[in-house]
Amino acid sequence: MFTMVANNKLIILVLLISLLPHIIFSSASAQELDTKAYVDSWCQETKYQNLCVRSLTPYVRSRTIQSPEELVLFVVKESLNLANNTKAFLLSETLRPQFNAFFSVSASLLTAIVKDLTEILSALSNGAEGDGGIKLGNNLQRWTSTVLTDAETLVSKLQGRRLSKLEATIKEKVKNVEETTSNAVAIIKHYAATRH
Repeated sequence: MFTMVANNKLIILVLLISLLPHIIFSSASAQELDTKAYVDSWCQETKYQNLCVRSLTPYVRSRTIQSPEELVLFVVKESLNLANNTKAFLLSETLRPQFNAFFSVSASLLTAIVKDLTEILSALSNGAEGDGGIKLGNNLQRWTSTVLTDAETLVSKLQGRRLSKLEATIKEKVKNVEETTSNAVAIIKHYAATRH
């Protein structure tokens, strides 16, 4: 009788051990599907969906981002950091006379992008909602429109001509700012639409 109980316990233990990987795997798979669905729902309105999914998935998966507000703040900070880094790169380069006008316009547009993204970040961080959210919504529309226009203008300045190595590098960095900013704008609009 005692050996039969011991054998039953051993069989149950072996079954549990053999089922444990399946339980863990199915739980991880469900969490992975939840993460993918959550990120996809936010990225579906963006112009650069693959970039959006690639940049958000690690943060959502790690639970660094736990609310829509945190997600929106993250994408704005990411865009702002990229714009600041691109501006710093541009300003750190030795300016040759033939590129002064180009660099001047580029630096000016990047400064405007950084300013507007900073205002967006500040408004979102402070939750400035005067007039029942209308003021924040109107400001977000204006700022995001301006940011996107500035980024697109900057990219268009680099189209249709042979570029030096430095200009090609700047074009790539500016294109990254434009794509990240475009996604941030779409996510901000999606967030604003879900709040009203």
